[in-house]
Amino acid sequence: MMSVDTPSFAARRASRQPGLPEQVASYVRQLILSGQVKPGQFLRLEPICEAVGVSNTPAREGLQLLRSDGFVRMVPRRGFVVASFTRQDIRDLFWVQADIAGELAARAVSRISPERLARLDQIIVENNAAVAAGDGERIADLGHAFHREINLAADSYRLAVLLGSVVRQLPNRFYATIEERVGETVDDHPQIVEALRNGSTRTVRSLMKKHIINTAEYLIERLEAQGMWSDDFSGSA
Repeated sequence: MMSVDTPSFAARRASRQPGLPEQVASYVRQLILSGQVKPGQFLRLEPICEAVGVSNTPAREGLQLLRSDGFVRMVPRRGFVVASFTRQDIRDLFWVQADIAGELAARAVSRISPERLARLDQIIVENNAAVAAGDGERIADLGHAFHREINLAADSYRLAVLLGSVVRQLPNRFYATIEERVGETVDDHPQIVEALRNGSTRTVRSLMKKHIINTAEYLIERLEAQGMWSDDFSGSA
């Protein structure tokens, strides 16, 4: 959903692929958040290595990344075990995202150029066409581009990095699914652009925060449908 590219990141992005540990972390994170592995379940290295196509070393490094993010725990002499991940964890992640993204949007008000506003207008036009065509993948890509333009306009590198650290807590495919919510993109994005164009800092901050935080419950519903908490009554918060 949220893009946090800065000009330097954008220049490197096309030529840089995620490292092997990051690929492992992304793969296992998706297993956890899709309910394919449950809290308390030990993670075996062999199937992870086979699925991602890596050796034991990057697999362990990837699990260490997930450990630092709180997705897995290390049990001495036994290995890595899936940590609990509750509905409230989802809400917390989106609450933090909403606050940071809202501030970035507010900063963009005084810094956004007419050219970038024009690009945002074009993204909205293309999004409407994608909605009419029922092209979910295109809708997701345009959602990413929309937020990227605003974050770049804010010209706040450190804040964008902080946002990126939160965004990486969830797999990209979940953000893509969220951006496919037709009503949200069709209704919210034009309002955000209008507030940027009118120079309304308070309004654009409020609109961006609402746009993001409302997605938490939507994602929770999707994860429930995938069985994430089917056997975890402790995650009912």
